[in-house]
Amino acid sequence: MADINIQRKKSSPSPWILVLLALLVLGLVGYFLFRSAPDDEAGRPAAPASSAAPATDAEADAMARATPPPADGAGNNAAVADMAAEEAPATPDELASFATTEADSPDYARRGLQMLSATLGELADRADLRDATVSERRNDLTSAISRSSEPNASLRPGFVAVVGLLQAMQQKAYPTLEKPVAELSEQAQQLSGRATTAEQPALQAFFTKAAEIVRTLNEPAS
Repeated sequence: MADINIQRKKSSPSPWILVLLALLVLGLVGYFLFRSAPDDEAGRPAAPASSAAPATDAEADAMARATPPPADGAGNNAAVADMAAEEAPATPDELASFATTEADSPDYARRGLQMLSATLGELADRADLRDATVSERRNDLTSAISRSSEPNASLRPGFVAVVGLLQAMQQKAYPTLEKPVAELSEQAQQLSGRATTAEQPALQAFFTKAAEIVRTLNEPAS
């Protein structure tokens, strides 16, 4: 009688073991992926360690004070100085005093124009003097005075603009000033606008007569 070889059938692995292995592999993959890109507390990528923290207001103010201003040209410095020394409207007595006592000042011509510009600008706002022509001449004077601060600028346009505004106000309400304003216009035409030492007497005469005209303009119109 022949022997029959009986082999036991191998049991297949439990499916739960395969599921656990798959979960383990997925867990390891997810761990390494998230570890390579860590997030901060808000769920956003953390800022690089080398980035500097924003300065506080106090630190910014301290830095601004410690930082020197940028280098500037002589022309811009002169313009800033002129703006800082902007003249206020003057009385006729102040204009007359300036004309006679400040003639030796190195900035005599420029400052005299600034005083006249401020004074005449205030007069041009008066209700009895205000009209389209006066406003236009006032703008011309303001523009001429602003350009006088430019490097190597001539002051002659400022003198001419002063006379132009005075003529507009004279024609508006002061017929008796026609001759004085015409004389002032002739003086302005004779000035070169370079404020040389040789022109100091002519400048003084111009500012003195302008002060006299302003004195009349400060009185009620006839």
